[in-house]
Amino acid sequence: MTSAVQAYSYAGPSTLDGSRLDLSTSGGRALSGTAAHPRFFSGLITEAAPAAAGLLALADVAMARYHQPRPGFTRDPVVTCDGHRLRLESFSACGGVYARLDLAALDGDVIDRGTTNVDVNGPLREALARVGGRDPLHLGVGPDEMAVTTLGGAVVEKKVPLPSRWLRGFAEAQVISAGFDLRAELRGPNAVRFLRGLPKRASATVWVAPTGRDLRVTHQAAPGSVCLAGAGRLATLMPLLRFAKALRVYGPAAGDGPAAGAWELELPGMRYTLALSPQPWRGFSGEGAVLDDLATDEAAGDADVIGMLLNFEPSVELGLLAERSGLPIARVRSALTQLGTSGRVGYDLHEAAHFHRELPYDREQVAELNPRLTAARSLAQSGAVRLDGAAATVTTGGGERRVDLAAGSCTCPWWFDHRGSRGPCKHVLAARIAARAPVEPLSAVQT
Repeated sequence: MTSAVQAYSYAGPSTLDGSRLDLSTSGGRALSGTAAHPRFFSGLITEAAPAAAGLLALADVAMARYHQPRPGFTRDPVVTCDGHRLRLESFSACGGVYARLDLAALDGDVIDRGTTNVDVNGPLREALARVGGRDPLHLGVGPDEMAVTTLGGAVVEKKVPLPSRWLRGFAEAQVISAGFDLRAELRGPNAVRFLRGLPKRASATVWVAPTGRDLRVTHQAAPGSVCLAGAGRLATLMPLLRFAKALRVYGPAAGDGPAAGAWELELPGMRYTLALSPQPWRGFSGEGAVLDDLATDEAAGDADVIGMLLNFEPSVELGLLAERSGLPIARVRSALTQLGTSGRVGYDLHEAAHFHRELPYDREQVAELNPRLTAARSLAQSGAVRLDGAAATVTTGGGERRVDLAAGSCTCPWWFDHRGSRGPCKHVLAARIAARAPVEPLSAVQT
């Protein structure tokens, strides 16, 4: 597994002193440009207790390895200010759980819009756990001008390895989530009762299906049901139940096997969302949902066009982007997937819309982060694909693979193992690339 190293450099540690929460920032991009310690917001959190609990839950996900738990590095959450809310995101160390806190219970000044990492340290976690009552909490995201001029340099530095599967997971999670529909909604007491009644075994995989105003748990898929793979991965929802106003469950149309799903808890003035991979041992990084969009010849160029139109707005409207760019909706969607691989786009299930953010990705690593796509382009470029109408033969070192272009099926072991549930294999991708010939030179694709 390849890893990049993310270096966090903070002007000071994040602190919670009485009724003042100061979140220290490290690098990032804003409308005003790049900054070492960007400042996005100063004002009040009007719902302090649920916000503190939500931030703590987010940090817990960043520290967790739900499959084969063991000590490791924690990744600092990412925060995006869009002028209406703060979106705080994290990903589990195992790559199978994505968490986001959408915080709108704010009353103050938006200084800038953009994305940065925020420091969440041990003392801050302890202080957040003690927040209670109804008093508002003053929040500052980023140091004020006086602090910047007097600190004279970073006093907190962290260097954390970011495995490629963790980086890819952000892109895969947003593409997979975009295919979900709202399957059930429980209000207040019903939501609390259901969550507390789930199986206690951390690895338990069940399905949940709506029945009247409630949800029932089954051990096999049923029409309208959503897979809950690894019930223990919902653990960070439990401390938030005392604030819960509603629970919403999102997922794809029920199939025969495990599938990803998302669980959204509505809290006063905010939402906390968890997206779970199809099985506890599977990270989002290997799902392959982005590969078809990335394999199109126009995706990279279209992404450059669409990227210039993103301005950290509260939501990204496909129709508006299509109108502004002159591109059809399908190509806009593929461009957003391409932008997702470099951490520039996320997806909000509640609003059924994409949103703009800037994760600390190196755009030059995109090809390396998708080895199946790299291998497919190499096969297509080397002439290993022989097209025959709606079928193709791909010659590899392991023999010839027969591809059905329409069905997306292949005779390789990967397809027999996964039957398309984890995206197309490299042979199907290679055949689709060849069918859209001419193929770009491999050296040009990887630059």
